Amino acid sequence: MSDASQDSAPPTADDVEALVGSWLTVPDVAERLGLPLSAVRRLVEDRELLAHRVGERRVAAVPEGFLDADGPLTALRGTFTVLADGGMTDVEIIRWLHTPDDTLPVPGTPLDAIRAGFKTEVRRRAMEEAF
Repeated sequence: MSDASQDSAPPTADDVEALVGSWLTVPDVAERLGLPLSAVRRLVEDRELLAHRVGERRVAAVPEGFLDADGPLTALRGTFTVLADGGMTDVEIIRWLHTPDDTLPVPGTPLDAIRAGFKTEVRRRAMEEAF
């Protein structure tokens, strides 16, 4: 394998932990939203939230930015679906949503753009990215 091909190797699942930065464990999400653990697990099963195993103990956690005061950001579920239908894994979706993009209508990441009300623009880009 040449050095050039090693440089273009896909990022590992572990790099997403640092990229996201702020994670909430499933019990933390339950406490924050005032829900039973089973309800939070259902949100993950129903793909209203995506979880990834983080930390030394590899506990299931959700990026904190996926939540607002009322629960999961409603615009995320459709975006998750578009990206997953295009072949992205959950960790790739989390990474994509947290990767800075200077071409978005607001500074920051696709998740920042969703939070700023640019759901349609982010989904358009998600469709382009996924297909």
